[in-house]
Amino acid sequence: MKALREDFAEHGLDLPVYWGNRNWAPYLTDTLREMVADGRRRILVLATSAYASYSGCRQYRENLADALAALEAEGLELPKIDKLRHYFNHPGFVEPMVDGVLRSLADLPEDVRDGAHIAFSTHSIPTAAADTSGPVAAHGEGGAYVEEHLDVAQLIADAVRERTGVDHPWRLVYQSRSGAPHIPWLEPDICDHLEERHAAGVPAVVMAPIGFVSDHMEVLYDLDTEATAKAGELGLPVRRSATVGADPGSRPPCAN
Repeated sequence: MKALREDFAEHGLDLPVYWGNRNWAPYLTDTLREMVADGRRRILVLATSAYASYSGCRQYRENLADALAALEAEGLELPKIDKLRHYFNHPGFVEPMVDGVLRSLADLPEDVRDGAHIAFSTHSIPTAAADTSGPVAAHGEGGAYVEEHLDVAQLIADAVRERTGVDHPWRLVYQSRSGAPHIPWLEPDICDHLEERHAAGVPAVVMAPIGFVSDHMEVLYDLDTEATAKAGELGLPVRRSATVGADPGSRPPCAN
């Protein structure tokens, strides 16, 4: 939020910034109530989930509708709300990830660096949920959720090639699977992928968590702990690139 306020100021925008959550205080309804009390009549909403999915988009719209219904029941005047688009392919989101991958590649031993594989990682979701994130007929298998991640991975891979002269092979992989074992989720899992790449003779892997905006527990455990331990068992050199939120030079992609 501090970076967002600074970005607004640089653009000459004097806009108040509020914070509301689905699952923790300050809750969305309370934040909207505060904004109405402060006289805000038109509100722009940015969901921090960069990609299309039920939990990352539609559920937030449902949360907003529920919050407005609660305010209406209290007799409050309802503000006009506009939700900003997904920012998965915005340069302000992509460029810090490019920089992170480049730093991770540079940190690998020189004798394995050029042959390194890039594993772009995101949160796995049930395949049925992925297919409803956007029409399969328009976006392909996995719906918009998978297609948007593939688009970002290609943007990063292209930028890395342009800056290093090396065309690193890559694949979109998944982590943080949960739920009943019999329900299909998006694959391959990052640990399974590391085993497969090691068996194929890949000399090193950079794990790039493109589906996450900060170094939270799923990144720190699934990649820094579990996947890194698997790579250690295999004798496979790995590096994990920084998330956008961990990059001190990154700027919020929503001021534009």
